[in-house]
Amino acid sequence: MTSTVDTSNHVLKKGMSGANVSELQTLLYDYGAFALACIFGLPEVLIDGDFGDDTEDTVKAFQRQVFLTVDGVVGNITWQALIRKAPINLPVLRRGSKGELVSRVQLRLIISGDYQGVIDGDFGIATEEAVKSLQRRNRSGVDGIIGNDTWLLLSQIKEAECLP
Repeated sequence: MTSTVDTSNHVLKKGMSGANVSELQTLLYDYGAFALACIFGLPEVLIDGDFGDDTEDTVKAFQRQVFLTVDGVVGNITWQALIRKAPINLPVLRRGSKGELVSRVQLRLIISGDYQGVIDGDFGIATEEAVKSLQRRNRSGVDGIIGNDTWLLLSQIKEAECLP
């Protein structure tokens, strides 16, 4: 789908309504908002043009899935990630990187079964080996470094599976 929204000028948040909100809801649906809603125990997103609690919660679920700041506000970066259906503007992480983003990666690698270490926000040898394992399984370049391709792989790991 090609978005008609000028992402640089349309910040959306709870309480807003209109065509841009409908566009947002359509992009969330196209990305798989129903699956995200299920994963995070949220109600299904309706394409009704109203940015209510359900849309805000689903935006947050999407932001969490693609490693963005989780605030429920749809600004330029969230729009771009929705349109690309991929993480955007994330730093390259490698051994020696530290912080909350590394912790989020470690959690995702635990879910994928590639990491058995502790979530400590320190990209050490064990995290590097887990990244290499993920890359190897997905026939990606195996270097233990998280760049655009590996961010995409990590964003495809769902935090939970829904029951039928």
